[in-house]
Amino acid sequence: MGAFAYMLRCADGSYYVGSARGDDLEPRVAEHQAGVRRGYTFTRRPVRLVWSERFDRITDAIAVERKIKGWSRAKKEALIKGDWPELRFLAKRRAGNPKPSS
Repeated sequence: MGAFAYMLRCADGSYYVGSARGDDLEPRVAEHQAGVRRGYTFTRRPVRLVWSERFDRITDAIAVERKIKGWSRAKKEALIKGDWPELRFLAKRRAGNPKPSS
């Protein structure tokens, strides 16, 4: 059995990052959509899956979940888009330094 780290875009535009056991992420996303558990996404439905990655071990998925939760919105959006150069750039930026204008 595997596991997933995943990111949902909520109706209010915020992002929720989570992890789940199993080889199919759809049931977990459906739980968020249905409001099965009262939590962050409960009042922010509907939600949409925008990113996920499968792992062999739940501990790896949880580690990635925790890492991404600490990221800025810009870094999360770069991950969603698969914009690896931007993600690398944002990882090197120091807090408080604005992105250089193009």
